[in-house]
Amino acid sequence: MKSAPVPVFQIVGYKNTGKTHLVSRLTSYFTAKGLRVAVIKHDLHEFEMDKEGTDTYQHTAAGAAAVAITSPTRTAVLEEKGTALSDLIARFAEYDLVLVEGFKQEAYPKLLILRNEKDLQLLSELTNVKKVAVWPELIFDMEEQENAPELVGGLERYDIDDTHGIATAVSLHFSL
Repeated sequence: MKSAPVPVFQIVGYKNTGKTHLVSRLTSYFTAKGLRVAVIKHDLHEFEMDKEGTDTYQHTAAGAAAVAITSPTRTAVLEEKGTALSDLIARFAEYDLVLVEGFKQEAYPKLLILRNEKDLQLLSELTNVKKVAVWPELIFDMEEQENAPELVGGLERYDIDDTHGIATAVSLHFSL
């Protein structure tokens, strides 16, 4: 049994900045290295995970507040309530790494994705930003902006497509 808490790293940014794509690439990278990775995604909107016509959909439609389905290789639990990030992380304590997509206001170490100039404001609004991933078109804009270099300051900066570099930095951060 693990004695240290599971490492948690957040990928944050505005909508359509590439968070899901980066989380997927990092998950593949760490999985290929033999790590067991859990992913938690924050969605500010209602979402539908169950498909009409399935047994679990029928149970939920009948009014079940929670439905679980399990097989020898997969388990899913659908609950008609929100769950705190800390509770979800506690459920994933047996994994080697938890990647969190979103939950900008949480205090875990973060990589902030910067796609355009308006994204820079997040640097002054968020806590515990350790690294930034920048889209190529913004890199050139940042060089010309007066306050962009000081906003990014001493943060480690990566190209959005530098999966290896970002994963290496996360590995070093947590001694994975």
